[in-house]
Amino acid sequence: MGSLSNRKSTLRIVYPIPIFLVFLLSPCLAGNVPANFVFGDSLVDTGNNNYIVSLSKANFIPNGIDFGKPTGRYTNGRTIVDIIGQKVGFKDFTPPYLAPTTVGDVVLRGVNYASGGGGILNFTGKIFGGRINLDAQLDNFANTRQDIISRMGDLGAMKLLQRSLFSVTIGSNDFINNYLTPILSAAEQKLVSPETFVGAMISRFRLQLTRLYSMGARKMVVANVGPIGCIPFQREINPKSGDDCVSFPNQMAQLFNTQLKSLVEELSANLEASKFLYADVYGIVDDIIHNYQSFGFESANSSCCYIAGRFGGLIPCGPPSKICSDRSKYVFWDPFHPTDAANEIVADRLLDGHSDEIWPFNIRRLIQS
Repeated sequence: MGSLSNRKSTLRIVYPIPIFLVFLLSPCLAGNVPANFVFGDSLVDTGNNNYIVSLSKANFIPNGIDFGKPTGRYTNGRTIVDIIGQKVGFKDFTPPYLAPTTVGDVVLRGVNYASGGGGILNFTGKIFGGRINLDAQLDNFANTRQDIISRMGDLGAMKLLQRSLFSVTIGSNDFINNYLTPILSAAEQKLVSPETFVGAMISRFRLQLTRLYSMGARKMVVANVGPIGCIPFQREINPKSGDDCVSFPNQMAQLFNTQLKSLVEELSANLEASKFLYADVYGIVDDIIHNYQSFGFESANSSCCYIAGRFGGLIPCGPPSKICSDRSKYVFWDPFHPTDAANEIVADRLLDGHSDEIWPFNIRRLIQS
């Protein structure tokens, strides 16, 4: 990680720029990509869970404090896909599928299907009640696809989808809120080995990504699972790790990520005219956490939005929470999710990074292709 850190670690001076100005100042690459379709979990959910009965929600203060208001984003500001969309010149943020305003010509510019608590496996997130797992997100995309066909015809729809940007950011909940759920997962961990569980995830994910391709997706960014053993929640419930990240969750993520990269290589080779990118979010976030001061952060292990616990990781962010005075100095917004400042670093490196960060090439090159 040494050379990567030296190359990428730069001191950031943060100036507050209104969000609408960011759109106006962004160089426009969006002409090459007519639409942005987003799949995933709470890392990229922009409000779908607002419209379902679920314990996993973020449409209340202090979430969105730097966005202008709570929107259902699980952070103080923007998600990674929000930021990438701005930087490539999309006119607006990609709207959530379940929002009543996501109808008509709006869908021709893209839709966000992500859901807090969602996972690759359908059992994942059951603890929250309502959530939209990836299979259901693909069902929702199938509905959107039919809407696009009804507006543009088969040929027009196919051309639009083949030029569009697709991203899938999912898998963390399959560990945090399934295999690694405190107490509830104890029996499963005894019966199912980590290798077997990850194998089931990869097998399901192969079917899901292939289905997305069969519905017209060609330019696909697939993010791996980040260092989940470093989030404040995991640090809190594993006090024996002291000041270090928790090893076992990170080992699980790395086991999955190794097989995921092989899967992306496999699909790229076998699915004609497909362009899959493997986004190493684990490596980027791990670099930020271990070299946080060189990125301008003051905290890389604690929640900015907190109520209780050594790391502020015991209770989700909500109205009773206290918040840190300078959000740009924290890597983590809450027990599970990064701040806008951390998301921007990840977005920049996925957009313009080298092949050790996003393989085989970066998102900017994918958009230009």
